[in-house]
Parts: sequence; C-alpha cells; structure tokens
Amino acid sequence: MAAMIETERLTKSYGGKRGIADVSFTVEEGEVFGFLGPNGAGKTTTIRLLMALLRADNGNARIAGLDCWRQSLEVKRLVGYVPGEPALDPNLSGGQILEYFAHLRGGVDHAYLKQLVDRFELDTSRKFRQYSTGNKRKVVLIQAFMHRPKVLILDEPTSGLDPLNQQEFDLMVKEARDQGRTVFLSSHILSEVEKTCSSVGIIRDGRLVRIGDVAEVKAIKRYEVVITFAAAVPVEAFRRLDGVVEAELLTHGHGVRLAMQGPADAVIKAAANYPVVALTSYEPSLEDIFLRYYEDSPPAREAHDVA
Repeated sequence: MAAMIETERLTKSYGGKRGIADVSFTVEEGEVFGFLGPNGAGKTTTIRLLMALLRADNGNARIAGLDCWRQSLEVKRLVGYVPGEPALDPNLSGGQILEYFAHLRGGVDHAYLKQLVDRFELDTSRKFRQYSTGNKRKVVLIQAFMHRPKVLILDEPTSGLDPLNQQEFDLMVKEARDQGRTVFLSSHILSEVEKTCSSVGIIRDGRLVRIGDVAEVKAIKRYEVVITFAAAVPVEAFRRLDGVVEAELLTHGHGVRLAMQGPADAVIKAAANYPVVALTSYEPSLEDIFLRYYEDSPPAREAHDVA
C-alpha cells in the first residue's frame, strides 16, 4: 500500500513549554491509525502541524505526497478535519454551519449529509451556542465526514459524545476504512483505540516512543483488582498467579490490591479459597498507565517498529 500520511523528524518547540521532537511515522492508505498518549503529550501539536495550523521548526510532513505546509490548500481538499476544541460562529445554526462548509467544499452529496445528520439525531435548527458539548461535537464530525474525504484527521473525536453516538462514530470509521479511506485519530482512551484502530503510535512528552499494531495497546493495558477478606490472607497466594503483575497487602492482610494484565480467572479461583467480603475491579486512567509503564525508562530517542 502507498503511504498516505508521512512525518519525518517533525519538531515544534514552544520555548519553555513542551512541543514535539523528531516525530516520524507513516500511515498507509486505508489504515486506521490511533495516535495514543496522555493529555499534553503532543497529539494536538502533531495534528495542527499536519493541518498547517502551525509551522514546524524542523522536519516535514506529507499527506498523499503533498507537503503539508507548502501545499496546504491542496492537502485541505483531501482531508476531513475534527479539531480538539472547535471554534465556530455561535450565532449560526448547525444547519447553516454545515451549509457553509458544504459550499466551501464546492458542494456535497446532500442525501449523504442528511443521512449523517439523521444518524447523529442532530437538530440543525438550533444555534451553535445553544448546543451541548456533545451536539457541538456532532456538528464538527458531520462536516468532517460529509464530503467523503480520502483522509480523516480527528483530534479526540468522541469527546462529549454519549455511548450511543460513540457507537455510531465507530461504525462510521469502519465504513471509511472499508471504502479504502485513511483515518488518523488521536485519543487518550484505550478502549476507543482498541475498537477502531488497526495500528497505533504512542507519544509521551513530545516524543514518539512506540509504533505497532493495536496489540501494542493491549500489551500495556492493565487494570486493578482490590479484594477484601473477612480474615487475613497471605499475599503469596496471589503474587505468582497468571495475570498478576503486582500484588500488595492492604488493611493488615485483610485485603489485596492486584495489578492485572490478562484474564482474572486464576485470581477468582484463588480468592474463592477465602471468605470474600468485597471485590472491586477498575481500569486506571491512561495517564496512570503511562506513568507506570515508563517510570523506569526515559522516552526513546526514536520510535521503533514492533509490529
């Protein structure tokens, strides 16, 4: 497959503030690529450089072989873009905004546009300022998809959407992929990347630290299980079980906190040997996962392909 999005040593500095440094990756045509990292890692900066909303200090970026800065107008014709924080005229209705973007694009298939509006159940008669966060997100998603672009660049696209509309978005991404279009989406939500992406790039502190297939996300995904018992239990009964990464005693041995990676079957069976008072499982935030995953090693100077 041909490369649709390419960056080479892309660098942007904000003086004393964090930017990005030496970010290099390739997204193939027809691929759904997840750009994963905690808030502030450099995802939005990278996307703004791709969209020529910022100028790089060093390096270059290309979409469909076109230089993102020097040929930005041609690039924008190919791209459907969702910004992380949309700024649209608050006095226009949703319908007027979509009509404006359709005109800007030189016309769109209005039957398809209506289909998108119906799928998101958007009331296009209301003014943008009257919309909830989720409805504002629907407007920018519709304008990004409505001209069936070759490339979709989506910055935190499901922010503010309710679960049903998140499912609709997932379906739209899969449809775009099946039609051979390329999707680049940033996220700090592990489950979102797992559901929609075929490959992933992981960024931390402005540097791309890993590129691979979506199994890479699962490889770092941990969750925690806290079990409270009626009596003290030995931590060794859990420490060496399959799926347990770390084990810690709580409340003088009357509880255990387990860092898990993989199935919990062995833990549940071991816990059944003791009187269980309560069991709680939760998935830590991506920020927590990144802190733990990289706490013993600095960011890599260059990303390495682990696919």
